[in-house]
Amino acid sequence: MKVISLSFIIFHLSLSTTLAQERKVQNKPYIDLRPMHFGILVGMNLQDIEFQNVGPQTVMLEDGTETQQTIVCDEDRWNSGFSVGVMADLRLNAHLNLRFAPTMHFGAKHLVFHNLSQRTAEDRPTEVRQDLKSTYISLPIDLKFSAERWNNYRPYLIAGVNPMLNLKGKDQDYIQLKRMDTFLEIGMGCDFYLPFFKLIPELKFCYSLRDALDHGHADELMDVNKRLYTNAVTSGHSKMIVLTFYFE
Repeated sequence: MKVISLSFIIFHLSLSTTLAQERKVQNKPYIDLRPMHFGILVGMNLQDIEFQNVGPQTVMLEDGTETQQTIVCDEDRWNSGFSVGVMADLRLNAHLNLRFAPTMHFGAKHLVFHNLSQRTAEDRPTEVRQDLKSTYISLPIDLKFSAERWNNYRPYLIAGVNPMLNLKGKDQDYIQLKRMDTFLEIGMGCDFYLPFFKLIPELKFCYSLRDALDHGHADELMDVNKRLYTNAVTSGHSKMIVLTFYFE
């Protein structure tokens, strides 16, 4: 959070320096006075998930003997996807707006399981991989706090909650996420007033407030050998970075 706060401070200081210029003719000078306005959005997202691993597990082998194995799961990279949606904005006062922006996020998470108890010929842990694809319907409700408009620019901060519905169906892979998740989001952006419309680039950080892992998935797996990897994870919190372009 300190990094995000520092980013906001740097963002506004740099933008204030850039906008320290003579006043110019304003494009669409009355657009922000409307009580309600609408728009569309497109963008890209980066998805990640933060796992809590269970540690050593006691495993029953086929011959009836028991052994301990340690499996560690992690997402080895941020995965990019794209986003599309619509937006409705309600003006509360001169500096505060309430925004609702139903959005679909398409993306995936690339998971790697490292079995520390089984080694390859090169004496490395054996690996199992999974592409955890996701299609989210996002219903964010945000408060947008805007600075004073200067010429054709107006920076702002945004924060809110974002319930998401995962449309990905059940499968027989190692990890399965719950249908519903709730994210806390915070971000920053800038309104650019162009001659015929308003363009709004925005960068937003989202973090899951609840455990997104489907803990009943292990019992649904027909391949019992996969359950060792599924049970290696006790919880998972999703994260997203979203770069969005709004058009009003």
